[in-house]
Amino acid sequence: MDVTIICERPKVGPHRPAMIKRLAEILDIEEDRISVKATTTEGLGFTGRQEGIAAQALATVAMGD
Repeated sequence: MDVTIICERPKVGPHRPAMIKRLAEILDIEEDRISVKATTTEGLGFTGRQEGIAAQALATVAMGD
């Protein structure tokens, strides 16, 4: 799972380990299978005006035999 948080604030870094741990618990997968990162919109749009936070997630799902 790859997650990108889009916001100006708060800084995601200090919260990253807890986010990864919780996602691993919810998804029942290993923590090393999850990537959480952050970016900003350089002051543009609702996230740039600090009116909200956006997130994008991509998951690869493989079905067992």
